[in-house]
Amino acid sequence: MASTTRGRTTLGSGVAVALALIAGLVTPAAGQAQTTGSIFGFPPPAPQAAQAGAGHPLMTPQALAQAEANFPQCIANLWPLAQSKGVSRRTFERYTASLQPQMKIMEFMDSQPEFSKPIGAYVNMLVTEWRVKKGREILERYKAVFDRVEKAYGVDRYAVTAIWGIESTYGDPKGIGSRNVLESTATLACIGRRQDYFRDEFIATLQILEKDDVPYDHLTGSWAGAFGPTQFMPTSFQRFAVDFDGDGKRNVVDSIPDIIASTANNLKLDGWEFGKAWGYEVALPQGFDYRLANRSNKKTLAEWNALGVRRPSGVAYPRPGDTAYLLLPGGASGPAFLMMKNFDAILKYNPADAYALAIGHLADRLRGGGAFAQAWPKEERGLSKAERQEIQSRLTQMGYDIGNVDGILGQKSRVAIQDYQVRAGLLPDGYPDVALLQQMRR
Repeated sequence: MASTTRGRTTLGSGVAVALALIAGLVTPAAGQAQTTGSIFGFPPPAPQAAQAGAGHPLMTPQALAQAEANFPQCIANLWPLAQSKGVSRRTFERYTASLQPQMKIMEFMDSQPEFSKPIGAYVNMLVTEWRVKKGREILERYKAVFDRVEKAYGVDRYAVTAIWGIESTYGDPKGIGSRNVLESTATLACIGRRQDYFRDEFIATLQILEKDDVPYDHLTGSWAGAFGPTQFMPTSFQRFAVDFDGDGKRNVVDSIPDIIASTANNLKLDGWEFGKAWGYEVALPQGFDYRLANRSNKKTLAEWNALGVRRPSGVAYPRPGDTAYLLLPGGASGPAFLMMKNFDAILKYNPADAYALAIGHLADRLRGGGAFAQAWPKEERGLSKAERQEIQSRLTQMGYDIGNVDGILGQKSRVAIQDYQVRAGLLPDGYPDVALLQQMRR
């Protein structure tokens, strides 16, 4: 996935990005999301020369060499744009005079492992007993700050803490990343296939330095420029960061109040509704019509209840008038969920179902909840990008409009898969796996 809006990029390093970029299982709102940067414990994929460039003309060896040679001039040409955004000449010259392109970044831009993990494996890998224990310690240690932030922004403290834990393992230096953000964004602004996007990130980084919000030597992060314990991209920092400790700086690296409040403000502006759930795990009745599992098919909780879609515990939905859609992230044999607006708010932080599920589940565990009632299906592996593209190509050949054959199995692909499953006499859960591909090859 390569969409970038609202300040974050799908090109960060680690699990947060691997979930969105590698798995290729994204939400229909992916184009509106600001994917985050890095997660400790899951390093970026090893560079693979055969994949470098993926055919893009700006990623050929000749184009990269030419852009590298032209790097000083490219940076100099960005001065008028920086000036128009409030960056002084003094700041510009001070921080760009000795910039050097970090060409290693180009190897990470298009590299992917051969196969992705199934979504359940990601969620289980991220929501661990250690993260729950550490998160509860964080909640207790900074209780006074969370009290003030909840009052000011109306965002659940458990969700903020879950993002903190998933993004960087609560601020572990290995999770935050050690690359200089200005060097990374400058490189990507002048070299490679994402220059238009990263020019804004580079200028936003200079704005941070102009205002001295974060010290230069503390402004380190992922190879794509996400920084701080909750992994802000520079443009999303400009949109969402707040000075909550009152020192005149919006420091989402060193100030715990600013980190917590800025992350809460991000979720608030992305539509978080205080006091409401992100979603509910549900049990489906015998004979259920799996074609109802569609993001565009929203019903009230009362209507879902009338269809026999109940919580495994038997506890009633607290607000039956709230609307939700049914999500089957692991197919019919995995857990089922009714997803609410707060799930969509998390997806705007990072447009991967696995990420948003991990955040929501960790948040619930932090407040005392237990494991999911339904186990994830035991799959040997997920699909490779080539296999996802093959599914899309076969659907296109059958006459389905799935958009681009890019390996990103979004809403159009899922709906087409469901229709194919109906025609093939399969359970129409819309889930793309190895068995589905094998069936399509017959």
